[in-house]
Amino acid sequence: MRGLFDPSAFPHPTRRVQLIQTHISYVFLADEYVYKMKKAVDFGFLDYSTLGKRRYYCHREVKLNAPLCEGTYLGVLPVRKNGRRYTVGEGEGQIVDYVVWMRRLPEDRMLNRLIERGEATPAMVERVAEKLVDFHEETAETSQEIARYGDWAIRYNHQENVDQWTPYVGRTLTAEQHRISVAYGEAFLGRNSELMARRVRDLRIRVTHADLRADAICVENGVCIMDAVEFSRRLSLLDIARDVGFLQMDLEYRGRDDLAKAFIRRYLKLSPDPDLKDVLPFYAYYSACVRGKVESFLIDIPVLPEKEKRAAARRARRYFDLACKYAESLPPAMLVITCGLPGTGKSTIARAIAPHLKAAHIRSDVVRKRLVGMRPSKRVPEAYRAGLYAPGMTDQTYDAMHDEAREKLLAGKSVVLDASYIRRSDRNAAAKLAREVGAQFACVYITADPDEVRRRIETRLKRSRDPSDARWEIYVKQRSRFQRPSEVEEDRIAEVDTSRSWKGGVQAAVRKLRALSPLSVR
Repeated sequence: MRGLFDPSAFPHPTRRVQLIQTHISYVFLADEYVYKMKKAVDFGFLDYSTLGKRRYYCHREVKLNAPLCEGTYLGVLPVRKNGRRYTVGEGEGQIVDYVVWMRRLPEDRMLNRLIERGEATPAMVERVAEKLVDFHEETAETSQEIARYGDWAIRYNHQENVDQWTPYVGRTLTAEQHRISVAYGEAFLGRNSELMARRVRDLRIRVTHADLRADAICVENGVCIMDAVEFSRRLSLLDIARDVGFLQMDLEYRGRDDLAKAFIRRYLKLSPDPDLKDVLPFYAYYSACVRGKVESFLIDIPVLPEKEKRAAARRARRYFDLACKYAESLPPAMLVITCGLPGTGKSTIARAIAPHLKAAHIRSDVVRKRLVGMRPSKRVPEAYRAGLYAPGMTDQTYDAMHDEAREKLLAGKSVVLDASYIRRSDRNAAAKLAREVGAQFACVYITADPDEVRRRIETRLKRSRDPSDARWEIYVKQRSRFQRPSEVEEDRIAEVDTSRSWKGGVQAAVRKLRALSPLSVR
């Protein structure tokens, strides 16, 4: 489009034309006006590859941005080619593209520039909050269909973010930051299912701006918010907290926590949304992750100079640091199950690791007897798979343990389930429970030398208060039915041999759990 460098190509008197390029647009600065042309690109999440699509998205950009930036988005104009000459607007020639026609805003009044010069004030961002509340409550489109779609979209988008930033672990974020971020996202979405459902019912999911950074805000006589995302329903039909959390994150990234607090305080005061404060940390975290991911992409662009790649990597690391700061507001709960035969030391290990997680310790021997109103210390020398240990009673025991664990996990408390878990179906049920409540799942697989096991069982039977009723013959029969936990993902299983050292087994288990979820384990 070299022909558009000619000032006479534009429909108003123009002395000078400047070009700014982004990865998706050509932006022509023509004195007091701006003409933005979309590049013919297809990135999957964004598709401007055909003339028809570029025309559609130009019109959509004007429609979405006009309420937030009155008098700035003037319309959509055709780009025509007549011989070798290109012109913008009405006239002769074949239409070869379209541009969004905008009034040019004063660059020195953009909020990012004001922040850089130290001139941004709390009063300015309070005006932004007022503008945004009015947009969200009066103008932003919503419906039950939009709300249901947006609830699905945030879950999909979060997992997509994880998948897309994972190749940069060790480059722009650490392995620990990766685990913290993944665990926080899963914990928030799992533990707040009722809150998220309420936001769908209350239509708090709407057509949002979806990219609300300081460099999209002009503070002049009024407030103009521009550059709303028009190219993807999945990225823009989200909770209105996405906009609020995005700007909060951006202001804090720029080192202006005071402005972020003033903005949030004013928005919350004006908004009729009682649940907004409960979802804001998640959307601030989500926004930081998005920016960290996008900056990470830049370091793999071959034509980008090395200096710019290094700068992008630094920015990405700062964004992921910020994401982890938000994640600390909700330490993820963990659900840990023991897995092993009688006498291997499951209860000893479980009791020892529970304090490291500040976790509840739920023991199957106690739950089983409680279900029938029996004291835990009472001995029940039942035959294998009979009476209190019949298959049906065992199923009830696991169900009761899982029900008790669910309640604690939803409240944010970690749980150690102390049971044999010799059946794959029981382990899968526990893993499913963890997924449903957003908890991190781990399996501590405990083994020991059979001669040592026999000695322990015989010693334990002499103790009148231990709840376990296991005998050597029970160990032998369970061993024949034991299903190794091969279905558990390798990074979620800690295999511990207690034949020689209880202490070493505990330390090994805690190390594995800490690697899995750093915020959950001391």
